[in-house]
Amino acid sequence: MIRRVLHGALVGTLGASLLFCHAARREVPAATPPVAALDAGPPREAPSDVAPADGGSSAATVDDDALRWAPIDAVVRAAIDGAKMPGCMVVVGRHDDVLFERAYGSRALLPERAPMTPETLFDLASLTKPIATATSIMILVDRGKVDLDARASSYVPELARLPAFTVRQLLLRTSGLPAATPLSDWSTDRAEVIRRIAALTPKAAPGERFNYSDVGFVVLQEIVQRVSGRELAAFASEEVFAPLGMKDTGFLPAPELRLRAAPTEQRDGGFMVGEVHDPRAFALGGVGGHAGVFSTAHDLARFARAMLDKGELDHRRLFATKTFERFVARHDTSKGGRALGWDVDSTFASHRSGLLSPKAFGHGGYTGTAMWIDPERDLFVIFLSNRVHPDGKGAVNPVVAEIATLAVNAAEVKTGIDVLRAESFERLRGARIGLVTNASAKAKDGTSTIDAFRAAAPAVTLGAIFTPEHGLGGDREGKIGDSTYEGVPVSSLYGERFTPTSESLSGIDTIVFDLQDVGMRFYTYASTMKRAMKVAAERNLRFVVLDRPNPIGGVDVQGPLLAAADVKGFVNHHALPLRHGMTMGELARLFAADDALELRLDVVKMVGWRRKETFDRTGLAWSAPSPNLRSLRSVALYPAIGLLESTNVSVGRGTDTPFEIVAAPWMDGVAAARRLNASAIAGVVFEPVTVTPRSSVHANKRCRGVRIKVNDATHFEPIRTAIAIAGVLRELHPAEWDFDGMDRMLRHGPAMSAIRAGKGLADVEATWAFELATFKERRERFLLYK
Repeated sequence: MIRRVLHGALVGTLGASLLFCHAARREVPAATPPVAALDAGPPREAPSDVAPADGGSSAATVDDDALRWAPIDAVVRAAIDGAKMPGCMVVVGRHDDVLFERAYGSRALLPERAPMTPETLFDLASLTKPIATATSIMILVDRGKVDLDARASSYVPELARLPAFTVRQLLLRTSGLPAATPLSDWSTDRAEVIRRIAALTPKAAPGERFNYSDVGFVVLQEIVQRVSGRELAAFASEEVFAPLGMKDTGFLPAPELRLRAAPTEQRDGGFMVGEVHDPRAFALGGVGGHAGVFSTAHDLARFARAMLDKGELDHRRLFATKTFERFVARHDTSKGGRALGWDVDSTFASHRSGLLSPKAFGHGGYTGTAMWIDPERDLFVIFLSNRVHPDGKGAVNPVVAEIATLAVNAAEVKTGIDVLRAESFERLRGARIGLVTNASAKAKDGTSTIDAFRAAAPAVTLGAIFTPEHGLGGDREGKIGDSTYEGVPVSSLYGERFTPTSESLSGIDTIVFDLQDVGMRFYTYASTMKRAMKVAAERNLRFVVLDRPNPIGGVDVQGPLLAAADVKGFVNHHALPLRHGMTMGELARLFAADDALELRLDVVKMVGWRRKETFDRTGLAWSAPSPNLRSLRSVALYPAIGLLESTNVSVGRGTDTPFEIVAAPWMDGVAAARRLNASAIAGVVFEPVTVTPRSSVHANKRCRGVRIKVNDATHFEPIRTAIAIAGVLRELHPAEWDFDGMDRMLRHGPAMSAIRAGKGLADVEATWAFELATFKERRERFLLYK
C-alpha cells in the first residue's frame, strides 16, 4: 500500500506567496484562495525516537517519519525563496512503495496564482527520451523486432547516405548527429523531417564521441513507428503507460488534464498550459521522440517502481529481465557514463547526487524535471517543477542533486546505535554502562558498538561488556569463558552463568543491549536479553535496547506458540511463536509486560525501517551474529532448517553452506528432492546434494540430502517448508530419522501428532491457528514500526 505523508511543516513564503504542502492525491479547487498558514493540525510535542517501556502504541512514529524528511522542506523553501521555481513535486520511493510525496509552492504564478497539488500535470521535456522513446525501443528489442547493433538505416533507409550509426549509438548519443537543427527544419510533415535529417552533416563519426542530440531521438521515434506500424504516441500509450497504470501520462493531454497542468512560458501571447514547451516538438505537432510527454508525480512513481523491479509492476512486465539489464547498463562515452536513453554519471548529470550508487540511472528535462532510479539502493527520487514559469529564468539542477542526497539519507535505515551516535550519546550522558553485545553489532560505518561506546567517553563510561552465545567475536561454539577488551572486563553469559553477576555489575547504572537477532524463537539472543532485563529490574538499573531490523521481516508471524508449561530453560524462554516478526526492542516491551517487570526500559528506535523490509532491503551490511549465519541466504532459510536441527540430520554445520541443506548418511537426496518439488511448496525449490560435514552432526561422513533454494522470497514460507521436509523424511526414512527430536524446537504436541499421522500442511497448520491468531492480536500493542 502506498503510504504518503499527509502533513508537512510550513516552510516559508515567496514574496507575498505561500509555500503549500498538500496531502497527496487531495484535490484542491482552482478557486481556493491563499491562506495564512498551512493546516498542520493541532500542536504536537517534539517527536522522540525513544519508545516507552509500556506496551502502548507508538504515536511518535508519524512524527519521527516527518522529521526524517524535513530537510527536504528547507531545501525547497530556499529554492522557492530564491525564485528558482514557483513550486514542485517531490516523490521518493522503493520498488514496492512510496516513502515520501509532497507538493510545494505554486503551480502557477501568472496570470493568477494557483497552488501546486499532487495531481499537477507537468511537461516532462527531455524525460520523454527515456520514458517514452527509449522504453518503446527496448520493448521492440525484447520482441526481436529491433536489433540494438543494427544500422539505423536498416529501419529508416533514407539515412543510408549518412555514416552507419546504430540504434545503440542513437540511444547513447554517440551517433554523430547534431544536437538540433534550425527550427525551420521541423514540421508535421514527417517525411520531410526525415529527409532533412538524412541530408545533415554529422558532427562526428559514429561512436567517436558523445553529443547530446534531440535529432537522434526523432530518428528513434521514426524507428518505433516504422517497425511497429504505430505512432510513438500510440505505441508508448498502449505498451508502456497503460500496462503500468500511468493513467495521466502521454503526449497531447486531453482538455480535462490540461486544467491541472503547470504552465511554462508564453507563446503567441499566452502561457503554455498542457502545450509542449519545446519548440521543435511543438513544430512536430506535439509529439517528438525527444520531448512532448506530460505526466504526474504519481504516474512517474509507478514507472520508477517498475524499473526498480526490472521492468515489472503489479504483475505486468514490459520486457524480460535481461532486456532491462541491457537497458540500464553503463557504457563509457567521451563525456562519462551513459545507458540506453539514460544518464549514469556523465558530465551532463549535474542533478545527480554523489550518494547514489554506481548502478543509478536517471535523466532530466529542460522544464525543470528529473528522475533518478537506484537499483542498488532500491530507491527512486522524482522531482517535477515548471522552473521556466513565468519567464524562463529558473534553475533547479543543484536543487535536485541536494534533494536526492537528502532522500538517500532519509531513506537509509539507521539502527539504534546510529541514532545514539548522531545525538552524541546525549540520552545516556553520565551513565556508567554495562553493554550486552558482540562484534557483529555495528554502526552503519562499520564501527562496532563496543568501540562506539569507548569513543563516546567521557560522555558515557563503558564499565563492563557482556557477551551472548558464540562469544565476543560471534564466532565460537560451546561454552565461553570471561576475558577483557581494551581493559574493559568481558563477562560471558553463555558459560558458567547466563545472567550478569552482582560483581560484574558493580558500579553499573545502565545496561545497554545491542545484538542482531534473526527473528526465531529458538535463537538464543532474545533469551539473553530477557535474563538481563530481569537482573536490571531486580537491581533497579536502567535497561536500554539499541534496536535493529528483524532480518526476515516484521510482518509474517508463523508457527505454533510455545505453551506456558513449556517456558523453561534457555532456548524455550518465552511464549512466542516460532517466527515472531518482532525486533529486539519490541520483544523487550513484550517481555516486560508479560513478566510484569518493574523496569526502566527504553528502546532507541531505528529510523527508516519498515516492517515488510527484510535485511537485504535495508542498505545495511550484514555482519554474521553467529558462526553459521554468514549469509542472508542462510538467515532466510534458518527458520525452516533450524527447526530440523534437533533431529539426527546435518543442517550444513561444518560445510560451506550452513542452514542451506538437510543431509544424512542414510538419506535418499534424489527421492527427497523429487517428492518435495512435486509438492510445489511456494517460493522454494530442492535439489539433490552430497556433502561431507567437517564438524558437528555426521562429521566426516558422506551425506546425501537436499539443498534448499529460495526462488521467490515474497511467497516463501519457511515453517511450511520445514513441515513439508519433515513429512517427506517420515515417509522415506521412518526408521532412520529421529522424528521425535523435532519437538525440541517445535514444542507442539498436536502438530507433531498431525505430522506423525501423515496429515497435509493445511491440517498441521490448523493445529496452531487459533493460538497464533490470539498472539498476533496481542502483539500489536508492542510494535514500534509500520
